[in-house]
Amino acid sequence: MLAGSQMLLFRLNASVKTIIRFPVRRYSERNILKLRDRGFIQDVFPAESIQKAGTMLGSATHSVYAGFDPTANSLHVGNLLVLIGLLHAQRAGHRPIALVGGATGLIGDPSGRKTERQQMEVQTVQRNVDCLTKQILRIFDNHERFCWHKSTALPPVLVVNNADWYRQYNFVEFMANVGRHFRMGAMLSRSSVQSRLQGESGMSFTEFSYQLFQAYDWLHLLRHHGCRFQLGGSDQMGNIMSGQELISRTEPKEEVFGLTLPLITNEEGDKFGKSAGNAVWLSKDRTSPYAMYQFFVRTPDSEVEKLLKLLTFLPLPTIEQTMAKHRRTPELWEAQTLLADELTRLVHGEEGLQMAKSISRALYSGDLTALEQLEVRDVSQIFDGAPLHEVVPEPGMTVLDIAMRAKCFPTEKDAMRIIGAGGFSINLKKVKNFAEVLVPSVHMISNKLSLLRVGKRNYYIVKWMM
Repeated sequence: MLAGSQMLLFRLNASVKTIIRFPVRRYSERNILKLRDRGFIQDVFPAESIQKAGTMLGSATHSVYAGFDPTANSLHVGNLLVLIGLLHAQRAGHRPIALVGGATGLIGDPSGRKTERQQMEVQTVQRNVDCLTKQILRIFDNHERFCWHKSTALPPVLVVNNADWYRQYNFVEFMANVGRHFRMGAMLSRSSVQSRLQGESGMSFTEFSYQLFQAYDWLHLLRHHGCRFQLGGSDQMGNIMSGQELISRTEPKEEVFGLTLPLITNEEGDKFGKSAGNAVWLSKDRTSPYAMYQFFVRTPDSEVEKLLKLLTFLPLPTIEQTMAKHRRTPELWEAQTLLADELTRLVHGEEGLQMAKSISRALYSGDLTALEQLEVRDVSQIFDGAPLHEVVPEPGMTVLDIAMRAKCFPTEKDAMRIIGAGGFSINLKKVKNFAEVLVPSVHMISNKLSLLRVGKRNYYIVKWMM
């Protein structure tokens, strides 16, 4: 334990360990570098200016920006850490800027990729920009309504689209005015470039140029919004360095700083929320509030404390108390439930959280009341895109008939065997007699649906056409 007014921060850069010593008193409510205590800040660039960055953040209001490329019409949970970084900056009194890359989305960031992205149509990119803008604003609004418990007003978030300034920039002028400040040696040395050049698919000039555009984005935001701080995942360090170098050459009197956040991966090493290629989206049209809630409830014990620190605004003592309870009674899943509550509320609001919890309780208890209030599309999404089959009821239709109509089993022989063994349910109630005749009041819920289940996880939805 260090005495007095000093503490040590350790930073690993390649094989060199640097010990940076600076007074605790430099920290204030505005200094978001104190998020290191939560494991939130991984690196500061330039490393030798960390003390000055902390002093600047702690003594005045600054703009802090992060970028999001519109490669889809929704962000996913892997983007949550950067969004929460902007929210932390806002909570500290700084001005958050979310840049949606309507221009850079047409190019594609090569960071962390083995192959080039498929080029998207301009209209698709613009639709995605619109969707992401609304989504970001909604999350900031949810945060202010449900997660901010102080009387002080939060600085408003600014969402910008970099297509707005690139439309006005002639390509030849851009290369003449911006490209001349980049050095090929530095550009080629970036890890995102090296990994692709050594791979089978190589790298196109389009992708290679991405770092020029992200660098200029920062210069533009500095000139127009006084933005001296950029947030990004650790895989964005090369692009952040390019921006800092461009600014140092074009605006030598200005100092800017990059803050990188750790990349979150699951136990298999896959990017957070994208295991097996199935992203958990922040749009309720792509991932229901219930499905998101359950994703976080299923967080492994080994990861939950880290995610509570990184993805929530809960004070560290509250997290420590929760983890102490969780270690005593892990079967209650208190830590996972708290994590799921906080993040579902942030993304989907209080209404979305309550719907997710009511559906969770309904399925746990076998009470289908919550499902009766939903549309067919919502029910299908809740059960991980369960296949939907429209069926016209017929007199004398049996359990076996509906199981085969819904394609729950490849053959009738399999159906009879599994149903007889208790592996089949209708509306969460086991049915063992495959010859049982269906009764609407028993086998159909009030919104004219039947929820079929094979085993524990394979769901099928029947919409009765009456």
